[in-house]
Amino acid sequence: MITLVEIVHVLVCVLLIVAVLLQGGENVDISAAFGGTSQAAFGPRGSVTLLAKITWALGAIFIATSITLAVHASNAGGGSVLENIPAKTAPAIPAAPAPAKK
Repeated sequence: MITLVEIVHVLVCVLLIVAVLLQGGENVDISAAFGGTSQAAFGPRGSVTLLAKITWALGAIFIATSITLAVHASNAGGGSVLENIPAKTAPAIPAAPAPAKK
């Protein structure tokens, strides 16, 4: 089951990237780049395109699969990676030298 979620997650990631890159930017004038004013930020937004709806749906699926994978990873956790490292033993303290005999 989790393998299916991982496959869907990767597929949605790729499709989301493509959908965002295909969308055109806001129609901002060249004068806005040089300090002029543009009405694009405050003007009418217009209708939502099909590509924008697809992007919203892919974003929602991406969030759902991300949360599912995160919950699965936290529940299936086997502890810390550092727990498998063997403990180091302290070095042996050398014995005191024997007293010299005369």
